[in-house]
Amino acid sequence: METDGSKDAGLGSSVQGLHLTVVKHNEDMSQAAAERVLAQLAQRPDSVLGLATGGTPVGLYRQLQERKADLSKAALFNLDEYYPLPRRHPQSFFQFMKGHVYDPLMPLSYDIPNGEAEDVERECTRYETAIRSAGGIDLQVLGVGRNGHIGFNEPGTPFTSRTRIVALKRETMEDNARFFGDIGLVPKRAITMGIGTILEARSILLLASGAAKAEALYQLLKGDVSPDVPVTALRLHPSVHVIADEQAASLLE
Repeated sequence: METDGSKDAGLGSSVQGLHLTVVKHNEDMSQAAAERVLAQLAQRPDSVLGLATGGTPVGLYRQLQERKADLSKAALFNLDEYYPLPRRHPQSFFQFMKGHVYDPLMPLSYDIPNGEAEDVERECTRYETAIRSAGGIDLQVLGVGRNGHIGFNEPGTPFTSRTRIVALKRETMEDNARFFGDIGLVPKRAITMGIGTILEARSILLLASGAAKAEALYQLLKGDVSPDVPVTALRLHPSVHVIADEQAASLLE
């Protein structure tokens, strides 16, 4: 079914709970994503939102700013943070969120893993506890990496994993080198929500933009469910909405 340049793709009983919307361009994806976040906030102003960083959700956050989204009663949790990296570092995810969400939208409650925690194991436990204490995540926003990673859960991650310290794959570091100017400056580790943590969200919104994400999206919808492609864990969740632009969906034709 096509409406306003988008296609809602029915995926059959083999992918129950997963709904795909294909739009023409990245900007269309951002607008559609903003509508879903705003609908969540309208339904429950005190929603617990799980948010992502990187290039993919930038348009979503811009849309939320333009539409003056009210986050005053919401609680925000971020997927991940580099480790070790001070919060004042310009490429920390804390600074990313500060620029795109915390400062312009002024939420009263937000949390993100501490990339300069002295006791990283304790920090991971603290983060899991904070999410549970908030009542769990109502809507988790995700992007997906070229190799199918979600958060910083790289290929081979067990679907039961919790928030923890991880080593980043070379491929992931190469993708993020553009933000640091040189791959040698990209931290080799990060704190990330685990796949098990992500799957506990009541609903999930996955955004995919660009041809580089086409293989990962194909594997999510058509491949085997396997830790080798972490994003395929979403096939186990009862409520996932995927919004992809035409380039990301190019292998699904």
